[in-house]
Amino acid sequence: MIELNDLSVWFGGVQALKNVSVSIDAPLVGIIGPNGAGKTTLLNVLSGFITPRTGSLHAFGTDLGALSPARRARWGLRRSFQRELVVEDLSVLDNIRAMLDPLPGSRAQKRSLIDDVLDFTDLTNMADTLGERLNGFERRRVELAKTLVGKPRLVLLDEPGGGLSGDEMAELQRIVLGIGPRFSATTLMIDHDVELIASTCSKTLVLDFGTLIAYGPTAQVLQDPRVKAAYLGDEEL
Repeated sequence: MIELNDLSVWFGGVQALKNVSVSIDAPLVGIIGPNGAGKTTLLNVLSGFITPRTGSLHAFGTDLGALSPARRARWGLRRSFQRELVVEDLSVLDNIRAMLDPLPGSRAQKRSLIDDVLDFTDLTNMADTLGERLNGFERRRVELAKTLVGKPRLVLLDEPGGGLSGDEMAELQRIVLGIGPRFSATTLMIDHDVELIASTCSKTLVLDFGTLIAYGPTAQVLQDPRVKAAYLGDEEL
């Protein structure tokens, strides 16, 4: 379980998160809200890139607030970014291998972990392909593989569905839905594609101007009048 208690973040005179408290008790949770709602700020707090002014955060009994970003990574926190961070002159395999360099384990153990995520993201046949030769969705899958390698416990995905075609979105859904069963990890996923959230996330958290306005079963949350007013408009889902 992920426990957030009274999290507040300020940027100058702007409060980006306002006393956010929630117990996240599902293996795959969506995070939605309008631009500027505080979604990425929340992921940055969890990652350790931003220190909240108030509050605490615990994951499976561990006080994440007491850990540096590097120690959170060793603990098992993984994070993807909106822009794929693929090194152009490294192979797919070496892009993924670089994520394991700071982590313990033998060369053989690490290669086994790499082979597992290559298979999971359907990149095995592209392991030796240079980053510069990858198309957009291949780069997205490399970013996901980098995020998942090394026995993750908590996976944070920041808009993985942005700019994908219908077929690519279907493959992304397969990957996202498979993270829990394959890696026994909890996933928090930001995305503006409400259909992606609805088709994958059993529960959803909604932020509006830094305030938590809803958390619960996704179908129920998406029909909440406060959520419609803040983000979805009056359209039927």
